[in-house]
Amino acid sequence: MTSPAAPGSWRAPFDGDLGDDLQLALRLADAADAVAMARFDAADLDVQLKADASHVTEADLATERAIRGILSAERPADGVFGEEYGSSGDSARQWIIDPIDGTANYLKGIPMWTTLIALVVDGVPRVGVASQPAIGRRWWAASGHGAWTNAPGGQARRLAVSAVDRLDQASVSFQSVAQWDGVGRSGDLLRLTRAVWRDRGYGDAWPYMLLAEGRLEFVAEFGVKEYDIAALVPIIHEAGGRFTDIDGADDLAARSSLATNGVLHDRFLSLLNTAPDEGESR
Repeated sequence: MTSPAAPGSWRAPFDGDLGDDLQLALRLADAADAVAMARFDAADLDVQLKADASHVTEADLATERAIRGILSAERPADGVFGEEYGSSGDSARQWIIDPIDGTANYLKGIPMWTTLIALVVDGVPRVGVASQPAIGRRWWAASGHGAWTNAPGGQARRLAVSAVDRLDQASVSFQSVAQWDGVGRSGDLLRLTRAVWRDRGYGDAWPYMLLAEGRLEFVAEFGVKEYDIAALVPIIHEAGGRFTDIDGADDLAARSSLATNGVLHDRFLSLLNTAPDEGESR
């Protein structure tokens, strides 16, 4: 079993054409949507606890199997890393899958959950699809192909981050107060919320897509795994934003994420990594 590919520079240019891979990723999302929606809000949904005390449903497992089945047939030489079935293959090209990001929402019948599909090449996320079939939304991107979403009328609409360049005009999202408190950074979160215009905890993958649409300027989390963020990176980048870990590095394995509209990225990094004043908790 191999681990996810080592990180490369997320802003490095790519001289290949990822069009076929993007089309495959979209077909993978179609298949995943069909499987996941078939059991969404089912009264008899099977739910189990994993070793880490997180939930897994029969739909998580079936959705990942459906994606892996197609990849096995169409990209047999590529590696695969998924939340539920781990890592297989040894290749510079690796598909990273979260079959249902937001399982807690899924099992409660709340429609804000997402299938995340990424292609990472030499450690750099190059293709990303985020699909939310319960609300009829999807976002996708590939390096050099732009970032897109399905507009209400059905046509594709190109994404672009906002041009907001002042912290006091920025709208931000974070996963939860408990998450920041759990890593000893509740003081940083409080400092952030005092510096910006508006803060909300939208949660999971959706706020990253709101950022790519130009509706937010900042999203950050702790405790994220490669499959939580790999698909989001190319969407944010191709929309004109910036994506790093909380310390500013390009590292899928860092267990933290910071996505911004790019213009404010360095100012957010400075704000979050400034030593607290005397008497102020971190």
